[in-house]
Amino acid sequence: MLTLFEQALIMHLIGDWILQNDWMARNKPNLGHPAAWIHTAIHVVLVGLVLGWLGGLVLGLLHMLIDTRLVFRFWRRTFGMTAEEPM
Repeated sequence: MLTLFEQALIMHLIGDWILQNDWMARNKPNLGHPAAWIHTAIHVVLVGLVLGWLGGLVLGLLHMLIDTRLVFRFWRRTFGMTAEEPM
């Protein structure tokens, strides 16, 4: 029997590796592009199946923030501690 964490992790991997196509992978960093929202919706549904709709929504939105690199841009702008391009 898998724990809730393990089940949610498997759903996350399914959303990122099996159900994500090239179109989503290329365009998800742009918050204004439908690919970002569709990819997020997939995560909300999959993780929501395990953790309930609120858990799926919260983790889906966090996933979107990471995928759109908003956290990275905020950190770079605020603290100036990251390079523009990873080495």
